[in-house]
Order: sequence, then C-alpha cells, then structure tokens
Amino acid sequence: MDKNINKKQREKRHRKVRAKIFGTQDKPRLCVFKSHKHIYTQVIDDEKGVTLVSASDSEIKDSEKSKKIELAQKVGELVAQKAKDKKITQVVFDRGGFRYQGRIQSLADGARKGGLVF
Repeated sequence: MDKNINKKQREKRHRKVRAKIFGTQDKPRLCVFKSHKHIYTQVIDDEKGVTLVSASDSEIKDSEKSKKIELAQKVGELVAQKAKDKKITQVVFDRGGFRYQGRIQSLADGARKGGLVF
C-alpha cells in the first residue's frame, strides 16, 4: 500500500512540474524516468508531440557492474551526444516528479558535461 501512495505523490508532483514546463522546437524538453533498476530519458518536442532523441542505461554496454549513479551520468552524456548529432544544444529539464538528487542529479550533470545547456 505504501508503494501506491508514493507513486500517487510522485504523479501529483509531476503534474505540477509539467504545468510549468513546455518543450518547443528550439528548446525541447529533457524528460527523465527512473525505475528501481533502470533510468530512461527522452528529448521531446511538445509542439509536435514527437520524441527527438532517447537513451537508457540498457544501451550502455558496460563490462563491469557500475553503480546506478555512474550509469545515470553515462546516460546523460549519451543523450547529450545524440542531441548534439541532431543539432540540439538547449533543453528544458523535466525531472518527472522525482527529487533532484542522486541518479536524477547525476544524469543532469552528465548531460551538462556532454554539452547540453539548461
């Protein structure tokens, strides 16, 4: 029962965040979702309703077992590289109702390190 309450609270926070954030063609939205095992991210143009770029930790072939925070940073760098290839330099960060700490913060730092500006 506790898990459902936390999920509802996150969804409520996410709706509040999404009311203020909107991605355009010039400045698309960098959306993040994390589960217990994986982390996913997309760059979305909300005007057209199109996903421009996506990345997840399943795309990273790591010979060693990395910590989740390190994987999140690599995913951030990967999505930044894919966005650069599509000539996207500026984005709006959508944390998806999650707290800006841990894996979410690490992904954002990796995206900034990769060259995205937000």
